[in-house]
Amino acid sequence: MAPNIATNTVVSLQELLEFVRPRHRAILLTRRGDGGPQGSPLTCGVDDSGRIVVSTYPERAKTRNAKRDPRVGLIVLSDDWNGPWVQIDGTAEVVDAPDSVEPLVEYYRNIAGEHPDWDEYRAAMVKQGKSIIRVTPERWGPVATGGFPARLVEG
Repeated sequence: MAPNIATNTVVSLQELLEFVRPRHRAILLTRRGDGGPQGSPLTCGVDDSGRIVVSTYPERAKTRNAKRDPRVGLIVLSDDWNGPWVQIDGTAEVVDAPDSVEPLVEYYRNIAGEHPDWDEYRAAMVKQGKSIIRVTPERWGPVATGGFPARLVEG
């Protein structure tokens, strides 16, 4: 079995969003009050405006951190552990309930499709006090895969 060669594919914003849309596993990187990193595994999607979106609660560390310092990073992973991934850096905007309800509807639709009862979903989002974090991509690394450096394989 031949070893895999690591890859790094530079992509445009449109290509980045196409890469992210079917992938919903991510780690959101925010900054704690002391400046240290805070990583939060989560589910993400892409909204109709091309932002990476995350459903959350206002009490969560990621939410508090993003409100205090909107500079965030996201590492979007493939379902397959050895699949391609990308890091995205951007500016976060936190939207709290009740203003978060329609963005949460869009989030759900873009990830899972139609809900069987949108009125019930909206009521649940208000009752739970859900928030949404929207990250505008500003910089992103290449879409990458792990593996060996080519120099070790092509020898």
